[in-house]
Amino acid sequence: MMAANLSFLINLKCQSSHQNSLSSNLSDLTSKLPSQPPQLLLKHQLQQTVRQLKSSSLPLLALSFPFFLDPKDAVAVGGELGLLEGRTMALIHPVVMGSLFLYTLWAGYLGWQWRRVRTIQDQINDLKKQLKPAEGGDPSSPSPSPSSSPSPLESQIQQLTEERKQLVKGSYRDRHFNAGSILLGFGVFEAVGGGVNTWFRTGKLFPGPHLFAGAAITVLWAAAAALVPSMQKGSEAARNLHIAFNILNVLLFIWQIPTGIDIVFKVFEFTKWP
Repeated sequence: MMAANLSFLINLKCQSSHQNSLSSNLSDLTSKLPSQPPQLLLKHQLQQTVRQLKSSSLPLLALSFPFFLDPKDAVAVGGELGLLEGRTMALIHPVVMGSLFLYTLWAGYLGWQWRRVRTIQDQINDLKKQLKPAEGGDPSSPSPSPSSSPSPLESQIQQLTEERKQLVKGSYRDRHFNAGSILLGFGVFEAVGGGVNTWFRTGKLFPGPHLFAGAAITVLWAAAAALVPSMQKGSEAARNLHIAFNILNVLLFIWQIPTGIDIVFKVFEFTKWP
């Protein structure tokens, strides 16, 4: 019995010394390997993967590329985006949109002046139709002498004609078209940019009156611009709808100003320069 126990202890000691020898060899082997930080190791693996994908077909590359992106890189808050999360970038949207509100009023004035060019001509044509029956009275009646004073209708026609000439010199049609194009381009760009900047700063959007009114204003800009071809063909319904869209746009703009001011106060509260 004693001999059996002694044999068991000898075998156990041999196994223990063998395991210690393996652990020592493994530690020596790992100590000889160059130590690399986890980030460098991940970068090295990503570079190897990209080199392998370069030799593959384009559809395979397009399908597999999103799986190699780190989800943490998409986080919008925490300072990763630097100046894009700062107060300077956050204040660009209210400054630009405030300027576009004033520019909207200016574009509306130009459009109204161009409308007057057309409506005054219609008034002149109507007055001329009224003037012809008055002149075509009794043939035996003496014709008015050239030196006689013009009739009230003739005076009104002359006045409207001069007014229309001055309006035509103002080139309101081209100026209104250019103003509308600038308003559409910068307006849509900054309307989307405002939402993107909010995401940069907070990592999310805030559904509410300001966001929904801004989206409606953007849609009305596009809808008003879409009516231009029909307006150029003389459609009075398209012209009236164009005016209605822009009036609604201005009203939404005015209604949106208080909520925009509240957001500016929050920007100063929760952001820092720059």
